[in-house]
Amino acid sequence: MRLPVVLVHGVRTSRTMWRAQVEVLERAGRTAVAVDLPGHGDRGSEVFTAQGAVNTISDAIEGVGGRALVVGLSLGGYTGIAHAARHPEQVAGLVAAGCCTRPLRLLVEPWRWAVRGVGLLPDRGASLNEKVAALVLPEAGAVDVGAGGFALHVMDDVLREVGALRPTADLRDVECPVWFVNGRYDHFRGEERRFLAAARDGRLVVVPGATHLVSLVRPERFVRVVLEALDELEP
Repeated sequence: MRLPVVLVHGVRTSRTMWRAQVEVLERAGRTAVAVDLPGHGDRGSEVFTAQGAVNTISDAIEGVGGRALVVGLSLGGYTGIAHAARHPEQVAGLVAAGCCTRPLRLLVEPWRWAVRGVGLLPDRGASLNEKVAALVLPEAGAVDVGAGGFALHVMDDVLREVGALRPTADLRDVECPVWFVNGRYDHFRGEERRFLAAARDGRLVVVPGATHLVSLVRPERFVRVVLEALDELEP
């Protein structure tokens, strides 16, 4: 059986953000499954917890045979690292994108207050969110990321839970190769060297011209990294 791929989305988005990558992977003969984390997409009524996110990844891998390449962006990258540290037997490789900054309380708390302010808007920030997506993403990327809806209510829970994660400590327990993928202009790449040093087998890919949402801004380049990782894991 060829190695399957499990894809984990970023905060407030859903599994639909991976439509371009899933299409390419399936054309290449791969099983590719994109999940909705608790509080997102079709699971919007659930409360987000870090443990619930780890369980979601674990269940998805069991559903495709028990071992996979895990691909995560931002929140998906952080939870992918946490899952790989706790369930090394399930992860053949990890592509962790847009998550090379530790979620320290000093950084997370001001963001929580800003999010609460946006939540006081009449539409809870829905129109602002859509405008930003349309402004910073290619048309196809904006369509894909919005197709599953935006989880506008989930940020406070996510920031509370992510603030308790320790990705660099977890990386020391991750046994598989890790590809750190960042857009050239990603504001979350400030500690790339720290993350590389923490990983047992870490590699860094910086995508020119891309921002934090690298898989949506440069979908072809991003999926090429995933395919190259699969080729390396299956000599």
